[in-house]
Amino acid sequence: MPASRRPRTFAARLDSHPASTPIARHLLRAYLTALPAGDRYRDTAELLLGELFANAVQHCDAPDDRLIEIRFTLIGDRLRLEVHDAGTGHPTPRTTTPDDEHGRGLHLVNELAERWGHHPRTGGIGKFVWAHIAPTPHLPLAA
Repeated sequence: MPASRRPRTFAARLDSHPASTPIARHLLRAYLTALPAGDRYRDTAELLLGELFANAVQHCDAPDDRLIEIRFTLIGDRLRLEVHDAGTGHPTPRTTTPDDEHGRGLHLVNELAERWGHHPRTGGIGKFVWAHIAPTPHLPLAA
């Protein structure tokens, strides 16, 4: 495969703790900054990664000392985000009321990602949730 068509991938493992969510977003910003059109993914990607990572921290039934892995890959013009955890649960959007303070994250993922889903991890321990993000269109400059 020619070098220009090879996926560009980044991976890191972070503590399963709410304080790691902004670190995950910071790593994503650094990854996108290095891409020629990375700014076209930034807002949506940061929001969705934050939601997926926070869900992994909050809902994972694995011991707290297990790490959460994040991966970013640019495939063609689509950004693929992955969040890997050792939990057994599956992400499912839930019904919320206007007064609920939580529970809307997967609805955001569903609306803003081009596609998303989850799969068991290789080796049978845990799962990963993925989302594909299309670039935002270039806006014409105002005259």
